[in-house]
Amino acid sequence: MNNMFEAIHWPADMAPSRSPIHFTNELEVAVSPETIWSLLVDPKAWPRFYPGVKDVELLDGHELLKADTRFETNLAGQDVFASVQEFDPIARIAWGGGPKASRESRAYHAWIITPTPRGCHLWTEETMQGPLWIEMAKEAPDIFWRTHEKLLEDLAKGALKLEAQGDVGSRE
Repeated sequence: MNNMFEAIHWPADMAPSRSPIHFTNELEVAVSPETIWSLLVDPKAWPRFYPGVKDVELLDGHELLKADTRFETNLAGQDVFASVQEFDPIARIAWGGGPKASRESRAYHAWIITPTPRGCHLWTEETMQGPLWIEMAKEAPDIFWRTHEKLLEDLAKGALKLEAQGDVGSRE
């Protein structure tokens, strides 16, 4: 079982100490880690719970995210290219990339899913660098944190709905 506060495996250049934007969000949810995982690795599900995401396209012929999967999406009006850089099934996943319009702007978004007696603990953490993200943060300093709070809430709602429908097995 993972430690709830296990550190993210940051790429050296995206470490929090090197990034002007860094935030964490967490949530306890009464669903199985498998259900959360099934939603995180399925890009077709993202628009239902990921604020501002549309048109996710996997570039390697996969239907679900896997280690090293490259993908493109539109996030908050920005065309973004990213790739999966951490992949430990049902425990952790992270992707890094950035907007096509601002090559010097980059982000690294990681997730840790830890089983709990009632379901799981979700931890998501992100670092961001570059002028595009910095300008957005100047306009609304807590915009990224608030967006991820909504992301966690909507992900939890979607996972609860999936388990209620019996689409994914619940933990005993």
